[in-house]
Parts: sequence; C-alpha cells; structure tokens
Amino acid sequence: MNASAQRQQTLPQPEYTTAELFTIGELSRIYGVTLRALRFYEQRGLLSPARKGAARFYDSTQKDRLQMILKGKHLGFTLTEISDLLDAEPGRPKADGFTLDEKMVLSQLRHLEERRADLEQAISELRATHQRLTGAAS
Repeated sequence: MNASAQRQQTLPQPEYTTAELFTIGELSRIYGVTLRALRFYEQRGLLSPARKGAARFYDSTQKDRLQMILKGKHLGFTLTEISDLLDAEPGRPKADGFTLDEKMVLSQLRHLEERRADLEQAISELRATHQRLTGAAS
C-alpha cells in the first residue's frame, strides 16, 4: 500500500452519510428557493450548513430549520422574528411549526389583517384608475 492510500485510510470518517446531506442546489430545488436566499439565511445566522471548501452541505436539522423559516415567512413573520422563534427552541427544530403563544398569534393576525386592508385599498384604487384609462380610450 502506498503512502497516499495509507493517509486516506486514516482520515476521520464523517458522522453521517452523504445520503443524509443536501447540497445548496438540492435544497434550492426541493423548496423552490433561490441559492441567494439560502446564502442570505446563512449570513443572517438562520442556517449553518457544514462547509467543505466553498461547498455547503445541509443535514436534516438544517433542512428542518429551512422548513421552519419558510413556514414563518408564509405566516408573515419577519426574519428577525423567525430568528427569535428558532432561538427560543434551540436544538428542537420541527418541520410542523413554531411554538407560538396567544399574544404572538393575535399580534400576527392583526398585522396580516392590516396588510390585507391596505392591499384591498390599493387594488380598488388601481381598478378605478384602470377604468378611467380604458373609459378615456373608448
């Protein structure tokens, strides 16, 4: 056996198999998010992929965290709020959602209802403008 083969045999083995790891591209395709978004979540400290050179590898814990990030965004939480929610549950990321208390739920409901009212007003104004424009063209 040559020296190179001996060195390879003595290298430490990873704690998990590659089947449990996802590349940034795989995670991007699975969840329909951009590579840029995944890098941004990492920069913000929301995700912590393992690194090998420039390559990023995500284990099942990081995959679960991404699911929670996306769920939080779907519910209208900011990344700062999502970060706080993730930090409140260290080591316990769950894909089925965050532990939310009544105050948080009611606050978020109010926020989303306000946004909906703003959107409905903007839609009405744009429809009225469109009608004026198409009425003027006839």
